[in-house]
Amino acid sequence: MKKIWITVLSGLLGGTAAFAQTTPVPTAEIQIKSAVLAAPTDKREGARVYGFATDGQFKILREGTNDWVCLADDPAQKGINVSCYHNLLEPFMARGRELKTEKKSPKEIFDIREAEVKSGKLKMPEQPSTLFVLSGTDENFDPATGDLKDSYLRYVVYIPFATAESTGLPLKPEGPAMPWIMDPGTHRAHIMINPPK
Repeated sequence: MKKIWITVLSGLLGGTAAFAQTTPVPTAEIQIKSAVLAAPTDKREGARVYGFATDGQFKILREGTNDWVCLADDPAQKGINVSCYHNLLEPFMARGRELKTEKKSPKEIFDIREAEVKSGKLKMPEQPSTLFVLSGTDENFDPATGDLKDSYLRYVVYIPFATAESTGLPLKPEGPAMPWIMDPGTHRAHIMINPPK
């Protein structure tokens, strides 16, 4: 489970994958429609959305009017993976994307942000902040409409430097949909909730 989640988080940092020239990029409209599927229903219309230009450049596709940010699927990666998060997490997420463009490894990104948060250079939210990740298979995604069938939604609540002791949460899930804490004691400590498939 942890290996899978690291892969998902690595994708969230991205938006900078090297595009093959043959990689088809959905229209901005389709990217926006599919990206906001990860957001709560009442937040979808006003969320800022990042996605991809036809040359593979990661950019803002739509400015937002509320406190949510959504990331479109990276068409260069297998499967469908979209996410939305509270804008208080934007400095953390943006720094991750920046470091990934510098070809830093996931461990390097983690270590750099950990040091920057501890030094005060990078600000993390002072209160719990949410991230939702929606994933699915290429076979269940319709690139013409932006519809995704049989998707899977994970819930994350960032609580920097929290621990199992400070929250009472276990270090691994012990039942269906049971919350647990991942990366405890670090800047990236977060509560995970994985609904049953």
